[in-house]
Amino acid sequence: MKIRDLLGGKEPLFSFEFFPPKTAEGLERLYETAEELRSLNPSFVSVTYGAGGGTRHKTLEIVSRIKHDIGIEAAAHLTCVGHTRDEIREIVAQIAKAGIENVVALRGDPPKGETVFRAASDGHSYASELIRDIRAAGHDLCILGAAYPEGHVESHDRRKDLLHLREKVDAGTDVLVTQLFFDNAFYFDFVMRAREVGITKPIVPGIMPITNVEQIERFTRMCGATVPMRLAQALDRVRDEPDAVLQLGVSHATLQCVDLLERGAPGIHFYTLNKSPATRMIVTALKAHFGWA
Repeated sequence: MKIRDLLGGKEPLFSFEFFPPKTAEGLERLYETAEELRSLNPSFVSVTYGAGGGTRHKTLEIVSRIKHDIGIEAAAHLTCVGHTRDEIREIVAQIAKAGIENVVALRGDPPKGETVFRAASDGHSYASELIRDIRAAGHDLCILGAAYPEGHVESHDRRKDLLHLREKVDAGTDVLVTQLFFDNAFYFDFVMRAREVGITKPIVPGIMPITNVEQIERFTRMCGATVPMRLAQALDRVRDEPDAVLQLGVSHATLQCVDLLERGAPGIHFYTLNKSPATRMIVTALKAHFGWA
């Protein structure tokens, strides 16, 4: 089922993001995590795509198994990195042939060891170009795109950043999912500004429960997300106490989600890092709080 058709129901959308593991053991743990999360009735899961297409076949394999065997709707990530336009069309055809109806279309980050994105020869330089090419291929796919409440890490002008986002929407994006953030003020301000420039598509907030302090510090440096000072101080006090970090991270994310949903967010997309405990606790608490099945 297409994700755009799942929005607007009686209950908000809940979804989870996974990444392809590098080992067979990691892959089995991922499937175990997906099985564990299935009991929460997620709307869908998405599976990321390695730089340069390194996990291209794994991504499609994982998405297919989650959708067809585990029984959760799934979306395959696809990036511009390292691919020609012909290769993109071939991959999109493979996705459609596998019965996958949803694609997360991204420019992608520079490959490991590189700091600047460079398009492949006869490749795409921007997500908007990728999205336009996917649409031109003629497959009936739902396309999800990325949005950045605090601005893209490579952009120094939030207004221009929004105009680039509108280009992605105009190219054929159905649903927007945001980069992680820890202060809801960024999300609500972003939605308001997006509407002002004519972006009307649903904007689903992306939430990453904090389970490891060093890890979240590394992620926020990479993507430019801000950790509120009080939260950063609280995390620093317990950084060497894993259970306390987990409790704090789950509590903060749960409060974020309650506020987001009560104020009209269409759902929550969780960045799980292929682990289920924190996400399970948050979604279970949300279902109890709102009285959802």
